[in-house]
Amino acid sequence: MRPHAGAPMSRRRFLSLSAAGAVGGAAALSGCAMQVSSGVGGGSGETITMMVKADDITPDLVQQALKDTGIAIKRVDFDITKLIAMLTSGNPPDLVRGVGAVDAAYFAAREVMEDLDPYFAKSAVLKRDDLDPVNDLWRFDGRTQGKGPRYGMAKDFSQDSMYWYNTSAFDRHGVAYPAELEPTTYEEWLETAQRLVQRSKGQTSLFGGTYNGLLKATLMSTLTASAGGSLFSDDFSRIDFTTPEARKALGWYIEYCKLKVGASPIMPDPNGWDGPTYQAGRLAMCNSGYWMGGMIATDEKLAEVSRLAPTPVFEGGPRVSACQAGTGLWMPKKAPHKDAAWRIFEWYFGEAPAKARASGGWGIPTLKSLRPLMPAKAEHQKRVLKVQENELKHFSVVAFSPYTTGDSFEALFNQVAPAAMTGEISVDTLAGRLNSVLNEQLKRGKEQVG
Repeated sequence: MRPHAGAPMSRRRFLSLSAAGAVGGAAALSGCAMQVSSGVGGGSGETITMMVKADDITPDLVQQALKDTGIAIKRVDFDITKLIAMLTSGNPPDLVRGVGAVDAAYFAAREVMEDLDPYFAKSAVLKRDDLDPVNDLWRFDGRTQGKGPRYGMAKDFSQDSMYWYNTSAFDRHGVAYPAELEPTTYEEWLETAQRLVQRSKGQTSLFGGTYNGLLKATLMSTLTASAGGSLFSDDFSRIDFTTPEARKALGWYIEYCKLKVGASPIMPDPNGWDGPTYQAGRLAMCNSGYWMGGMIATDEKLAEVSRLAPTPVFEGGPRVSACQAGTGLWMPKKAPHKDAAWRIFEWYFGEAPAKARASGGWGIPTLKSLRPLMPAKAEHQKRVLKVQENELKHFSVVAFSPYTTGDSFEALFNQVAPAAMTGEISVDTLAGRLNSVLNEQLKRGKEQVG
């Protein structure tokens, strides 16, 4: 049994929280799993606090929640430093935003999250056999992500290594479209991007393609899995970019950056991401999953010429199509209004808000029963849905280490990697440097949890 939830936090755990605050990490508290009260699904008349971003729960949804459940929601902006302060003072929010792919194992390893399995077992709204496999990103058995207790749920998702392409750009250059259901190789994708790019007098009028993933951590993990390997050791305490598979993944991405066919750490998109560039017709291929269809659909002409394509594969490698986010909610172990929080959790993930998200095309619903709501009226929607439904067969969870955060991985990668992108150092030298800085970070993270 773990120490009682009210036990003071050890200095080591407090330091791990403070360190995490600087890089977007999570928090750590000790405590037993709370018993679920007989009032699961109740909470009417209570007020719960949700620490989320503004677009996670709009003022209209707050009003709708009160009407539908009788529970008031107080929204506070997600802020990791504030979250840590609330957790360490024993006064946490009731529900917290998190990115399942990189946050779930990190938070769970620090014993800050409520095990939601007992709640799911009793829920008439969120039935376990209705949960899409993407929700396994929110499971952690103490060692491996994707197994064990369920600590949260994704609000919607995409297979984020898929890409959109503009057929008019392909037509202008006489380039054949990618196969609809069969993946191209990463090698071929890069060749196509080179054929499509248009430059004149030092200016790029059409970028051939972008491929940066959502975070460098998940990009590198999934690329390595696509090459047939794992970025991490079996116990997730070490990273190795010098294995043949990780070296292949890293080499491909560095080559992509060197070729300047799309935005990268050495050539950032001025908009902060590549969606607006694709919307403006200045990007032929855009590495975003199904969710970006919500934006594309707002422009009828763009929707007509846009296609969604399967995640590429490496020559001879397995077909891997992961989710690099899985953003959703989790409940702190010391949340003050658990039953009311769970009722809002059910409502948010299984009732009116979930149905609205599913029908908007901004992501795949995380309940299988809501998939019929995905947009499928227009011809372009039917095309996209055909590709997406086929791709779901190839989904898998690519586990991430509990000993670092996505943000801190990103910061170190972006410090070290540009020298290879500009040709100052070799990919092999970069692999060694990344191993050095990232393994030091993983070592500290493991010491904090241990």
